[in-house]
Amino acid sequence: MCLGIPMQIVSIDGFNARCEAKGVSREVSLFLLQGEDIKIGDHVMVHVGYAIQTMTAQEARSTWELLDEMLAAEDSDA
Repeated sequence: MCLGIPMQIVSIDGFNARCEAKGVSREVSLFLLQGEDIKIGDHVMVHVGYAIQTMTAQEARSTWELLDEMLAAEDSDA
C-alpha cells in the first residue's frame, strides 16, 4: 500500500520546497509538478519525498481527518 501525505508549502527553491504538516517539516521535490503554477501556501500530496499532485486546503484537511481516524482506530485495537 502506498501512502501520500498532504503538506503545505512554506518555501520554494527551484524544484525543491520546504513543506510542513502537523509540526513536521520536510524537503520535497516539486520536479513532478513542474508544469503547474505552485506557490507558497499551496497544499501538495507528498509521496516518498516527491509532490505528486496539488490539492485544495479542504482536501488536505479531509485527508488528515481520515488519517487521524485510522490512527485512532489502530491505537484502540492495540
